[in-house]
Amino acid sequence: MVKRDIKTLIFVDCEACGKSPSTGKLTEFSAVAYPSRAIFHGVLSGKGLLEEKEVFEKFERWILQVTNGLRPIFVSDNPAFDWQWINDGFWRTIGRNPFGWSARRIGDFYAGLVGDFANSSSWKKLRITPHDHNPVNDAMGNLEAFERLLNGER
Repeated sequence: MVKRDIKTLIFVDCEACGKSPSTGKLTEFSAVAYPSRAIFHGVLSGKGLLEEKEVFEKFERWILQVTNGLRPIFVSDNPAFDWQWINDGFWRTIGRNPFGWSARRIGDFYAGLVGDFANSSSWKKLRITPHDHNPVNDAMGNLEAFERLLNGER
């Protein structure tokens, strides 16, 4: 198997109060770059749009730095949840999303590797950093599991 250069993967995890940006608030999120493991941690204390804008501007600068200006690829345990918060935050605060319009789900990658479309959660056993709803730990654990998948573990 030929591996493409995948140095623009950004593993993201979000924590929020509420089920969606229309009914809740993003409280914090983290991103971990692959393979460098550089970490970004955004905390939103609820001080309003100026605080959010500052956090998302810093996040965009960090993304551009860790990807050397190449298009970043959003990767998450559950982009149906995480993506909506990040996409909303970028568009509302700075009017663009450096990730574009798509995201990748680790569970789908795993299901493809094992040839079982319904098996999209067993990869979680490969996390090293415990999943504890601290977005820094959760994003790092997801990256670790993904890296182990790339190295042939199932």
